Amino acid sequence: MSEKLQKVLARAGHGSRREMEAWIAAGRVSVDGEIASLGDRVEADAKIRIDGRAISMKSADDMICRILAYHKPEGEICSRKDPEGRPTVFDRLPKIRDGRWVAVGRLDINTSGLLLFTCDGELANRLMHPSNEVEREYAVRTFGEVSEATVQRLRNGVMLEDGPAQFDHVKAAGGEGLNQWWHVGLREGRNREVRRLWESQEVQVSRLIRIRYGMIELPKTLPRGGWMELPLEQVNYLRQMAGMDAETRSMLGADKHSVARAKVRSAKIRRAVHKHKVVSGKPKPSRQRS
Repeated sequence: MSEKLQKVLARAGHGSRREMEAWIAAGRVSVDGEIASLGDRVEADAKIRIDGRAISMKSADDMICRILAYHKPEGEICSRKDPEGRPTVFDRLPKIRDGRWVAVGRLDINTSGLLLFTCDGELANRLMHPSNEVEREYAVRTFGEVSEATVQRLRNGVMLEDGPAQFDHVKAAGGEGLNQWWHVGLREGRNREVRRLWESQEVQVSRLIRIRYGMIELPKTLPRGGWMELPLEQVNYLRQMAGMDAETRSMLGADKHSVARAKVRSAKIRRAVHKHKVVSGKPKPSRQRS
């Protein structure tokens, strides 16, 4: 049975469906020796190349859906490459064969916290679609006085330059003096929306950390710059949210070999975090194989 080319490429982990559509439109993809066009459908035995490089295609049955939780530090950008040479969120992720990690959404350079990655570009595409309205929760540290009237306006909605916006909830979370912490929830993913909502009330945001995506929380034991693979239960929670069939396999397990692999992964994470710390000059990215 034939499938749309961009869906096949996304499922294989080469990028989100939107990215694949852009690659096809740019003439970077060929099928059986011919430059592909948007809307092309391919059979399972098609010979596909990206930028002239043959790629291995897997059927849906051959793919194991994997999802990583990454604790993004401030100072990293959500791009694969940066002309200015700044570190990216992909630098410390483990390598995967016949595919690559696709970020589920973005966090700006000054925001830290939970960022999800998957090898299934179709899953990433669906989770990022506005119709899913996945709630993200952020810990926000503000500087300055915040009145109850300000909090009510942020709950009820304010007008930003790109339309009305509001928090699903705003809860005080402690602090000292003019530095106060808040937990806020948001179902949209507009650029810098959390910061812009506070700034619309002339409140300065000094720290911003994403602590939850849907029901997936940032693990308290995960260091900044560290990653961990989500268990099957959480993978299927996200797949169900995206309207996709449940995954039955996982790279994680309870046998002694899986426990040993988990210890190796933990050691890799510690090394990656250590190597990526800025000692002097530009930090050097570290990559591991998984």
